Amino acid sequence: MTPSQETVFLQGHIIDSLILAKVLDTIVMMGGTFDLQDVKIGATREASSQARILIRAPSSRVLADILRAIQPHGAALEREADCRFESAPAAGILPDEFYATTHLPTQIRLDGEWVDVEGIEMDLAIYVDPAKAHARTLPMGAVQAGDLIVTGREGIRVTPLARPAERDVFGFMESVVSSERPHQPVIADIAQRMQTLRERYRQGDPAAKVLCAGGPAIVHAGGREALTWLVEAGYIHVLFCGNALAAHDMEAALYGTSLGYGLTAGRSVPHGHEHHLRTINRIRAIGSIEQAVRSGVVTGGIMAACVRRNVKMVLAGTIRDDGPLPGVVTDSMQAQQAMREEVQGVGLALLVASTLHAIATGNLLPATVPTVCVDVNPSVPTKLADRGSFQAVGLVMDAASFLKELARTLGWRP
Repeated sequence: MTPSQETVFLQGHIIDSLILAKVLDTIVMMGGTFDLQDVKIGATREASSQARILIRAPSSRVLADILRAIQPHGAALEREADCRFESAPAAGILPDEFYATTHLPTQIRLDGEWVDVEGIEMDLAIYVDPAKAHARTLPMGAVQAGDLIVTGREGIRVTPLARPAERDVFGFMESVVSSERPHQPVIADIAQRMQTLRERYRQGDPAAKVLCAGGPAIVHAGGREALTWLVEAGYIHVLFCGNALAAHDMEAALYGTSLGYGLTAGRSVPHGHEHHLRTINRIRAIGSIEQAVRSGVVTGGIMAACVRRNVKMVLAGTIRDDGPLPGVVTDSMQAQQAMREEVQGVGLALLVASTLHAIATGNLLPATVPTVCVDVNPSVPTKLADRGSFQAVGLVMDAASFLKELARTLGWRP
């Protein structure tokens, strides 16, 4: 095999954010070697640093793998060139060598100028309009024949996140997920950020929304009242869920049960297994969740609070749904697009007790959005925390305990 080499350039907060160390470690772990040819360290916290790294690998294939792995950390080829792009061969099909985006801020080089890629999100392609010097992300299913799609890795620059200046959990407990992790200080920091965002939202800030993506365990485990209060108090502005959370929330309102289990009686009730079906049937007869609330049929709970507070809801269905309720989006691609539209302007995401919705929402969010993932299964918050963002926090705890403690910290008095 013929040795291959390439020089890359790193710039930014590469020392305090441990980016340089991660890049060098990746090079060695993947079978390469490096020479640090030029390193300039910023003298202050605000000043940026830079480094030139000569990478050697035993083959061009290994070198390509290394370059692919370190690009999300901001490593750019020193020999600057414009990005390459090819026409999509058919609707829904990308060129073979298409570039797959990360969730980090990204630029492409067009005619010698760096252009921001709009709508950044992981695992998408980049559509480019050279005439307008414009670039945006594009899902595979939305590509049309002839669309110009960025290919290869030249002329693409990814900017890693610097460690946040705020002295809170989002900046100092990166990717730590443990059932033994102290919860109260973490929840206190989350509450403080939610208070700040609520004030900004009330003042008209379009980038201050708080999103909650939740599963039915919120209702089953006893977190319904706490989440209802958070919505009523103006702390939640967007809700992502499935058919189940909405159905069991309204089952609780109509029958006092969740999946047939009496929430106050503390036991299964006779014929309780039918209650969620009867709830769905009744709402379908009324026509919509909104009409059920406005007509006074459903008077309390999460759905009622969301309707009263004009919280935007996206209900995405699954193959196991009963009914489903009116308003549930049964086409997964349509649901994904609806969620994609609503994450615009989100300043904090709470992903609570829903593996599918948590991972789906996390994949839609840029790395700049602080994200909290709460689940009793540690693999769920681990997966979200491993997305590579300083601002991803995982908590291994049940949904009800988290929501109750969060609400109490914000002023809820049950």
